[in-house]
Amino acid sequence: MSDSPIYLDGQADALSSVLAGLQLCAEVYVSGDFCGQWAVDTSGSRRVPFHLIGQGNAWLHLEGEPERRLGAGDLVIFPNDRKHIMASSPERPADELVNADFSQNVGVVTNMVCGFFEFQNRAAWPLLESLDSAIVLELSDISSQPHVRSLIDLMLAELNARSPGYYTSINQLAYLIFIHAIRQQISSGRVRTGLLTALFDSKLSRALSAIHNRPDQQWNLVSLAAEAGMGRSAFAKRFNDLIGLPAMQYLTHWRMQNASSLLQTSELSVWQIAEQCGYESEAAFRKAFKKTVGQTPGQVRNQG
Repeated sequence: MSDSPIYLDGQADALSSVLAGLQLCAEVYVSGDFCGQWAVDTSGSRRVPFHLIGQGNAWLHLEGEPERRLGAGDLVIFPNDRKHIMASSPERPADELVNADFSQNVGVVTNMVCGFFEFQNRAAWPLLESLDSAIVLELSDISSQPHVRSLIDLMLAELNARSPGYYTSINQLAYLIFIHAIRQQISSGRVRTGLLTALFDSKLSRALSAIHNRPDQQWNLVSLAAEAGMGRSAFAKRFNDLIGLPAMQYLTHWRMQNASSLLQTSELSVWQIAEQCGYESEAAFRKAFKKTVGQTPGQVRNQG
C-alpha cells in the first residue's frame, strides 16, 4: 500500500453531484472514413454534438467566423447545439451539399467520430450557458493535455478493435472527455460567471457540495456560509454574483429538481420525497414545489 493512500469520503464534489443529478450520458453514433468531397452538420437535435478527428484533416465552418482546420486527435464540442459544418474543404460548401450522400471511394481520407452528449434530466440547470458555443480541443500535438489525448487514443483503439463491451466503453470514455473539456474551459479563464464557475470556486464549491449531497438538512444562509468558510454577508454576495440567484433560492431549485426526478423514477410517497428534500410538512413541500416547478407533484409523477 502507498505510504499516503487517498481515501474517498463518499461525498461527491459539487461538479460530480451536478452531473449525476442531470444524468449526463454520451453516445457515439458513427465512426467512419470520409473520402473526396464531403460536408456534415449534426446540429438541431437539442443535444450536445461533438466530432473527433481520428485521422486526416477536416475544416470547421461556423457562421460569422473564419474556417478552422482540425487535425488528427482534435475534438470539437457544441454545448448549445450550434449550427455548424464539418467539411473536407476550407471553402464553405453550398447548403444543398451538406449531409448529402457522398459515396466516393477516392481522394484524401478523413476518419471522424461523431456523437452526442445529452442531459437526460430535462429539468437540467443551465450548466452549459456560460460555455463557448464551440469548444475546440486541439490535441493533435501529443504534448497538449496528455490525459485527454490518452482518453481519445483509447476511444479510437476501442472503435478499431470492437471487442465485446466496446459500445459501453467508448460512451464512458466520451463522458470522461466531456468532463475534461469543462475543466479546460475553466482553466483557460474563458468562463468567469455562472454555475460552472461556482462549481470550481474553492469556497462556494464546498457549500454547493453540501447542498447537493445533503438536501434534507435544514440549511440556512449562516450554515451554508460556514460550509464555505465565509462570513454570512460575503458568502451571500459571492454566491449571488457568480450564480445569479440567492443561495436559498438555489437550494430550493436543487431540492425540486431532485424531487421531480424521484417523482418520476421512484415509488416513494410525496411525504417521503418531501422529507428527503428537507421539508417538515407535506403541505409546505407541495406549495414550494408548485411555485418552483409550475406543476403539482401529482402532475409531474404522471409524466414519468
